[in-house]
Amino acid sequence: MHQTPVLLVIAHGSRDPRHAATVHALVRRVRSRRPGLRVEVGFLDFTTPSVQGVLESLAAQGVRDVVALPLLLTRAFHAKADIPAVLRDAPPQLRIRQAEVLGPSPLLVRALERRLYEAGLTPADKSSTGIVLASAGSTDPEAIAVVDGLAREWWHTGWRAVRPAFASAALPRTEDAVRELRALGCRRIAVAPYVLAPGFLPDRIVRGAAEADVLADVLGPAPEVARVLLERYDAARAPLLAAVGA
Repeated sequence: MHQTPVLLVIAHGSRDPRHAATVHALVRRVRSRRPGLRVEVGFLDFTTPSVQGVLESLAAQGVRDVVALPLLLTRAFHAKADIPAVLRDAPPQLRIRQAEVLGPSPLLVRALERRLYEAGLTPADKSSTGIVLASAGSTDPEAIAVVDGLAREWWHTGWRAVRPAFASAALPRTEDAVRELRALGCRRIAVAPYVLAPGFLPDRIVRGAAEADVLADVLGPAPEVARVLLERYDAARAPLLAAVGA
């Protein structure tokens, strides 16, 4: 019988221990949603186990098929360059397919709203509340365009205004977007971090939200994030299964 491809979640890694703790919490939620699926996690930097180490371990255990899923919200440098480079160095007996990044997805918008409501907002607040959609930032124009597009689409769901902001590499910064919404006359301003886990740049978002009225938590192990992750896995594993006639 053909083995179900192992899901290898590839996270960036951070010196901040909250990052790994949040990634592992998300992986636990994914496992709980699909108990029969083997889910492993590897980190590109700073944290163990490394992606290469996990791949070598899987090969030594006789695993043949792996879906490598970048734990990223946009398709920027890590998804286009770093992760493919690591996967090219994997043991040759592994058949690996790289899944798409998590964003954009309507489920992630639902996760953002979940975090806002957990922070104290209600659906009745939409028409009077301005949102700062605060991402880590990127030098990749494609990644910036995705965040800009998400802000426009989210605004159409009924919020008073939605403005993108970036913690690095692009403008505006979170604090500038907060001030813009204040000048626009928004009765309430909320910052929604479009990041998966705490760390250096998410902390910069937190500092930039000092003048906002509401600050939501990172997306982390939100159930909607786990659902997107499994959707990306299912889409990527289909060609692997077809190749072996499963």
